[in-house]
Amino acid sequence: MEYVYAALLLHYAKQEINEDNLAKVLQAAGLQPDEVRVKTLVAALKEVNIDEAIKSAAFAPVAAPAAAAAAAPAQAQQAAPAKEEKKEEEEKKGPSEEEIAGSLAALF
Repeated sequence: MEYVYAALLLHYAKQEINEDNLAKVLQAAGLQPDEVRVKTLVAALKEVNIDEAIKSAAFAPVAAPAAAAAAAPAQAQQAAPAKEEKKEEEEKKGPSEEEIAGSLAALF
């Protein structure tokens, strides 16, 4: 994960994401970079628009407070069909989770 963070740091600093720069960032963090991982990540990121990937990233929702978790079971049952409909609508938009996971798997 530290390799991805290093690449994001380089992107944020508007520096080129290449093997040398990535290795320097990792060394500055006190890590010994693995050349194979560095090369793999740089190759994988060449075809990725990082700004678009960040914008389209799905973040986990924040957990509800304990008081909301104690809501009536009837309300939860009514909300379940609505959640299923929303999931179906979200799946129709953009790339699927499998596609995203496949792209991210190439980074590791």
